[in-house]
Amino acid sequence: MSYAPERETTEGRVFTVTGGDWADVVGAHDPVHDERIVVNMGPQHPSTHGVLRLVLELEGETVTDCRLVVGYLHTGIEKNLEYRNWTQGSTFVTRMDYLAPIFNETGYSLAVEKLLGIVEQIPDRATTIRVMMMELNRISSHLVWLATTGMELGALSMMIYGFREREFILDIFEMITGLRMNMAYVRPGGVAQDVPAEAIKKIKEFLGFMPKRLNEYEDLLSGQPIWLARTKGVAVLDVTGCLALGITGPVLRSAGLGWDLRKTMPYCGYETYQFDVPTSDDADVWGRYQVRLNEMRESLKIIQQCLDRLRPGAIMVEDKKIAWPAQLAMGVDGLGNSLEHIAKIMGQSMESLIHHFKLVTEGFRVPAGQVYVQIEAPRGELGVHAVSDGGTRPYRVHYREPSFVNLQAIPAMAEGGLLADVIAGGASLDPVMGGCDR
Repeated sequence: MSYAPERETTEGRVFTVTGGDWADVVGAHDPVHDERIVVNMGPQHPSTHGVLRLVLELEGETVTDCRLVVGYLHTGIEKNLEYRNWTQGSTFVTRMDYLAPIFNETGYSLAVEKLLGIVEQIPDRATTIRVMMMELNRISSHLVWLATTGMELGALSMMIYGFREREFILDIFEMITGLRMNMAYVRPGGVAQDVPAEAIKKIKEFLGFMPKRLNEYEDLLSGQPIWLARTKGVAVLDVTGCLALGITGPVLRSAGLGWDLRKTMPYCGYETYQFDVPTSDDADVWGRYQVRLNEMRESLKIIQQCLDRLRPGAIMVEDKKIAWPAQLAMGVDGLGNSLEHIAKIMGQSMESLIHHFKLVTEGFRVPAGQVYVQIEAPRGELGVHAVSDGGTRPYRVHYREPSFVNLQAIPAMAEGGLLADVIAGGASLDPVMGGCDR
């Protein structure tokens, strides 16, 4: 770390890492103290997740003040949605929280379906596939958290193992959707294409070995003295603090409150699945670690139930004015549509050709109105506020992103603690800045 030249003030000496960027911090200097240090932590990888900046005021190694600065990514996705049709919106929202794309797509699709009034028309098979894909995605997201947090706290081996299992899940996603991430697979009305038989086989293989792997993670970490020292009693935020700040997800559940939208406000038929909501009373980094490990175990149970109830059937609503063509097959070159589909719409069915053209170029109209839909994403409550003016494009779509809301907890967890524990506390929130700066 290199310090900028010392800057003299009338009230004492102030050191900053990057110079006079925070004049207001300097102006608020406490004259009682002879000296303090103000440092920028981030934005950098790892530790502050690439585009998060923390301005810390230190006395020795104790954090006395913490300020968060976001906005370095700012993808503008929500604004871009206003210039695309409703179905094309899936290709944008999937890129927000890039570790949980299926959740972004599902929340958006549920909101559009609610505006259309077709919630009850979604085929059972499509809904079951959505649940299965979300729970696979929940596991893959938690694995990234476990791997990167292990790296940031010194458990480098966890980085290898966590990404190893995540790769297996991404292979499943690729078999089903054609893409490993940002799939735009869940669309208003259903899903883009059916689950192939080879993907079902691979999911069963995953269910066979993953419980043992989770036990191995615990053997690797839970009894390790350094891991215990870096997590137990670190970055404590009790249930009162969580509720005051609007914190949801594993962080809230690690404080003892079993609030999970899959149970409390069910969607996609979650009320018909058997699973538990893991909680902890520790309210610290250790508790959040325990909750996420156990959530992965519960997700495995849900995925097995999805396989058991996955019956043949449609995967898109029957209304052809809404349904995006969902039974398209790839061409021999792996791109575009199959020759059989092209021959049908071009030579046998003028209606199919017109329908295909209108959907691709214009899209369907959505009745005027506004809705709010919330789902339980890996980081907490993911809310979608969608507004339609009756046209073929969204008038406004705004996401209640748990990463953005949960980041409010960092000052509460960091102030009064050690500088090194800022990393542990921030990591325990599992923020994804693509969602924060959408």
